[in-house]
Amino acid sequence: MPDAPPFFRGRSRARTWQAAVLGGVLALATAACGGGEDGAGGTSEPTGGASAIPDTTALLAGVQKDAQLAAALPPKVAQAGTLQLASNLQSAPNNFYAADGKTPIGYEVDLAKAIAAKLGVRVAHQDMAFGSLITSLQSGRVDLTMAAMNDTAERQQQIDFVDYFQSGITIMVRKGNPDGITGPDTLCGKAVAVVQGTSHQKFATEQSAKCGQSGQPPITVTATDSDTQNQNQLRTGRVAAILNDLPSAVYISRTAGEGKFFEVVPGQPINGGPYGIGVHKTGKELTESVRAALQALIADGTYGKILEAWGVQQGAVAQVNVNGGS
Repeated sequence: MPDAPPFFRGRSRARTWQAAVLGGVLALATAACGGGEDGAGGTSEPTGGASAIPDTTALLAGVQKDAQLAAALPPKVAQAGTLQLASNLQSAPNNFYAADGKTPIGYEVDLAKAIAAKLGVRVAHQDMAFGSLITSLQSGRVDLTMAAMNDTAERQQQIDFVDYFQSGITIMVRKGNPDGITGPDTLCGKAVAVVQGTSHQKFATEQSAKCGQSGQPPITVTATDSDTQNQNQLRTGRVAAILNDLPSAVYISRTAGEGKFFEVVPGQPINGGPYGIGVHKTGKELTESVRAALQALIADGTYGKILEAWGVQQGAVAQVNVNGGS
């Protein structure tokens, strides 16, 4: 894309947690996308089997409604009793489908359920293309978005964010790194796969321009609709690397082909920043309700336990900010 629009997805600012996540991410599942409220669609089964998915049922059941926070909810949400949440359910361990192909799971899904429970409502997931998330929020079709979307200054012009996690872009290559990729500068002259409409695409385009400025061949950027397509291209050698968020890249490298297909290039995550729950610019009451509920979950330990269950505790935040990205 020419100029990256503000709905590009993005990721973390972790400096030291790559090694920790490499050792701690659970063997979860590669998943496909589907559609519908609270499920419906999706075909891929977890590669590690059902036993590889953490059981957070009891943890979520223990979340107590906060009467004061519930009373401050916007009347429309309180009366509906449900938060309509848009996501792009194909990004393990963030959000994806269970083996039944219709049940949303992942640490983001658990956080959303916990936030809703703290506010005394439920949450209904609507699965859609990543590029449709912000427009669906702006049109009033949904109340919130939560899909590993980076809180950036550009996006803040369109929606508000309640920040809940820190991540960053990383590079995934074939096992053994046959193309000798050691960092962004070694991508020049190579084919790189990204998901359409993401911060990865923006970064790859910018990096390609830098290659040209330094007299090196540009990057051939291949943009697809899903991580699954990109993995297929990498496995078959049609691309030399994939750009992805650190949690997803580490998860995929540990689970795909029982860890024999891919690996993550060591190094600090690129363009780190917070993930944010998206809220309509006019929804200040809802923004504060979500922020306060998440802060309460951090205070009572639920937040940390959810991240730990999914092996992504190194991305935890201690303070919930609104529009904290840059």
